[in-house]
Amino acid sequence: MDIVILDQVSHPIPLFKLFRIKTLFYCHYPDKLLTQRHGILKKLYRAPLDYFEEFTTGLADEILVNSKFTAGIFRQAFSRIHREPKVLYPSINFDSLSREVDVEHTLAEHDFVSGTYFLSINRFERKKNIALAVEAFSVLHTILSPAEFENLHLVIAGGYDPQLAENREVYHELKTQVNNEGLNDHVTFMPSFSDDEKIALLSKCFAVVYTPSNEHFGIVPVEGMYFEKPVIAVNSGGPMESIEHEQTGLLCDANAADFSAAMNSLLKHKDKAKSMGVNGKRRTEELFSLEQFGSELNSVVESLLL
Repeated sequence: MDIVILDQVSHPIPLFKLFRIKTLFYCHYPDKLLTQRHGILKKLYRAPLDYFEEFTTGLADEILVNSKFTAGIFRQAFSRIHREPKVLYPSINFDSLSREVDVEHTLAEHDFVSGTYFLSINRFERKKNIALAVEAFSVLHTILSPAEFENLHLVIAGGYDPQLAENREVYHELKTQVNNEGLNDHVTFMPSFSDDEKIALLSKCFAVVYTPSNEHFGIVPVEGMYFEKPVIAVNSGGPMESIEHEQTGLLCDANAADFSAAMNSLLKHKDKAKSMGVNGKRRTEELFSLEQFGSELNSVVESLLL
């Protein structure tokens, strides 16, 4: 018996049903919620598409989602589907992150390597709220003495496409924010960084700062934990499931005061921060490996074959 696994787009499912082929649909997030609906024409245009998305999704023999958070959103978005989707957490490829990288050579042009730095990895989009990391770092500057802050740094890295207006705007806004806060000597931007640079940054950073709210899952916290780094993230969405508060990182409200307090706490209690990192690596290997993902997916597929 054939089984087709569909990822994100459910529209072909009726065709497979026509030929009596079973389908498994993996929903990362309802497509209907990823588009803007400004104006009556856009709403009229989206109405049949939204209905068809829900209709075709409901035809799948099994539905998976990437987090409990997404499962809740799924139920709200697709109220006509009276089935509970199963949660299958995404995985990371340990082999690709474990390969040898000459960290010193890869980051040779950056002075922050010799100090202590917090790392933010996100696409340069407004919904990622990278400005929160800058604001929190600025508050941290006021908390610490000049001597304590002297060797601290914030590295902002992530996907950047100069062809996208939003990417250009957010990058410019962040650069302006850093300048206005007087943090130019303590903040480094690395847009469109390479895979080697990503591994090097995660290897050497003190902690990962993850600022999006209501993230569907969020792979960056998992990658940070794999590198034995404590992760500071917003207490909403996927990070509430990937991060174990006080054990592998710190979950905070999305404001600069809470984030800066978490950053300061890790700096003041480095042994605790190191312990969080060790716990995070263990948690990642237990829950987010390719082997774990494959085993759980295989169990779902086998249940469809019965």
